[in-house]
Amino acid sequence: MELKLHRPICFFDLETTGTDICKDRIVEISILKVYPNGNKESRTWLVNPERPIPPHTTSFHGITDEKVANEPTFKQLSHQIYNLIKDSDLAGYNSDRFDIPLLAEEMLRAGLDFDMKNRVSVDVQTIFHKKEERTLSAAYKFYCGQILENAHSAEADTNATYEILKAQLDRYEDLVNDMKLLSEFTTRKKAVDFAGFIVMDDACGAEVFTFGKFKGVKVEDVLEQEPGYYGWFQNADFPLYTKKVLTAIKLRKLNSKLHN
Repeated sequence: MELKLHRPICFFDLETTGTDICKDRIVEISILKVYPNGNKESRTWLVNPERPIPPHTTSFHGITDEKVANEPTFKQLSHQIYNLIKDSDLAGYNSDRFDIPLLAEEMLRAGLDFDMKNRVSVDVQTIFHKKEERTLSAAYKFYCGQILENAHSAEADTNATYEILKAQLDRYEDLVNDMKLLSEFTTRKKAVDFAGFIVMDDACGAEVFTFGKFKGVKVEDVLEQEPGYYGWFQNADFPLYTKKVLTAIKLRKLNSKLHN
């Protein structure tokens, strides 16, 4: 089954220095852009993370410090990557919890105002876990009947993810071939920021914190009643995108006061 698209969708995968959204960096990125007419465009870049790659991470994806020493930094590549994905929805494997948040951090560090306001994301891993509970290699074997060669290389994982989503649509009649509906199906919770520190609470119809002493409390209430909390948050070790979201909520509240 081919994808029914109203706009392009970019399947992508990252190899990184580690799994910390705030601190780790991209060492390889592969993007497969699929257009509504079925055309495809693929790009893969090695990236100099400007820091040592831990040996245990190299043992996982095979990318060494020497391999990326003469490659461009993410900031040098950021405009090329941004221009490739700016008109597209995004898809990946575990992308909602890791790849998209880390990509957002890298974009913001590079000075690009990346967000998901006008696009949706489809996490192929979530479809797989809701239906079968397996890993990417097992998913590829299960859905596509093939062994995933070169697993943990960004390009191989990216192409496998694309093939898996098409096979999932063939297998499950209740999955609708529509990116917005697939995005809704793969969303685990209504996170306002990528990392899930702020979520939308349907019960009160507002954003609430998910951690610490203000867990479950409306963000607007905390910012109004504890003015110093905003400054602490901005200086603490939270993702840049989460800080951006908190600022937007603060400005929205101020604008609301000015117009009331």
